[in-house]
Amino acid sequence: MAVSLGEEIMLLSLDDTTGAAKGESAARWGVAAGMLLELVMAGRVTVKGGRVDVFDPVPTGDALLDGRLDRLARWVHGASSSRKVVEWLTREHAKGSQDVVDSLCARGLVTEERHRALGVFPVRRYPEADGSVERELRDRLAAVVLHGAEPDARTSALVALVYATGMHPQAFPGLPKKQVTPRMEEIADGHWAGVSVREAIRNLQAAISTVTVVTVLSVVP
Repeated sequence: MAVSLGEEIMLLSLDDTTGAAKGESAARWGVAAGMLLELVMAGRVTVKGGRVDVFDPVPTGDALLDGRLDRLARWVHGASSSRKVVEWLTREHAKGSQDVVDSLCARGLVTEERHRALGVFPVRRYPEADGSVERELRDRLAAVVLHGAEPDARTSALVALVYATGMHPQAFPGLPKKQVTPRMEEIADGHWAGVSVREAIRNLQAAISTVTVVTVLSVVP
């Protein structure tokens, strides 16, 4: 089953048993960046100079990605000036994450459970329903990061996103950061992608760093 980078990020973040998101804030930024990177890799979107633009609005055939492409095209073309990557990630990180979870539910990979916290506040959880895709995903990450296997382009893109968002605890639970980040950095900085994709990844890494700092500062009393 082919899943998008955004869906892979979400699978890594969801607790298999409880369905709660671990590192939810990082996962949301990672999902938004992952879907944008998918569109770059599909030749539909360009990300350079801290800006995002739609290069080709033709649908990809993937409903989840095409929904993002349509929203992005309308947002970009409705502006009087070029749009910043940071603005798009900030705009999309919440809705994009919910759309990705809904897609995982539709695929039968997770199931939705609803209850009320303290009997009042509605809460949704997404425990695992079919773990085959996540197991393959984690095996692939372990092979390239822990055992030195040569990654393909999609796995390299995923590693770059995990590295940029600081999601190593979700991707490699129980392992110290120093054991995994040097290899992740090496993969993220490698020459596995074309010029346009490498530039997009650098822009996304910078944007994620910016929004993460802003998010942290906004909650400091």
